[in-house]
Amino acid sequence: MTQHIVNVAEAATRPAVTIRGLKKSFDGRQVLGGIDLDVPGGRIVSIIGQSGGGKTTLMRCVNLLEQPDDGVIEVNGEAICARGAVTCKDLAKLRQRVGMVFQRFNLFPHLTAVENVVLAQMHAAGIGEREAVERAVRLLTRVGLAHRATAYPERMSGGEQQRVAIARALALGPTVLLFDEPTSALDPESTGEVLRVMRELAADGMTMILVTHELPFAREVSDWVVFIDGGKIIEQGTAADVLDRPREARTRAYVAKYAASG
Repeated sequence: MTQHIVNVAEAATRPAVTIRGLKKSFDGRQVLGGIDLDVPGGRIVSIIGQSGGGKTTLMRCVNLLEQPDDGVIEVNGEAICARGAVTCKDLAKLRQRVGMVFQRFNLFPHLTAVENVVLAQMHAAGIGEREAVERAVRLLTRVGLAHRATAYPERMSGGEQQRVAIARALALGPTVLLFDEPTSALDPESTGEVLRVMRELAADGMTMILVTHELPFAREVSDWVVFIDGGKIIEQGTAADVLDRPREARTRAYVAKYAASG
């Protein structure tokens, strides 16, 4: 009994995602030059930086949409790749555990909101139709869209489409959610809707990693901010530390450039 209690305690404090020495190149150009990062369970971590700096590649490596050249990635204590070799035995299962919400939503335009969420479950997880429909309705309610269940994407706002995409990812039961520029195509009101959903998910214990250019959104939503430049982590810390009191000259220049462009 004592050993079981210790194991549970260790699991509760173990990072949801651990990255060590991560490297990735494309056509001989190094995009990630040795990344070390711990993402605690139940936290929201934002990755910021210039376009081409490696932040999206880093995130895509976490569910092996990109295969690293070197380094180790662990998800919930399980190594999914080591020294450039994939050690995960079931990529489909991994991508259920590590869900992804894309910048442009990727909803099927010929399906309603509820049908989009149902289809993901039936095809990716083999869930029966009745259970999938029940879960889809429950999740659309959770993201505030029960009244839009039968709407088609073209009839929904960008914020509504993004929330359907979040419901679709949640339907597969992930422990980690990845967001690629979740608010870049949204107006301020829709951004607020997505922010509310993400905060509620965090309160329920969901671990989230997001790539964003929107520094106000990163400040609002993040427990931790990571600034990447030239394929390396230049600085990381709380949103207040990195965005309001950056220590490194490159971070200060990036934040100042964003402020000037706004």
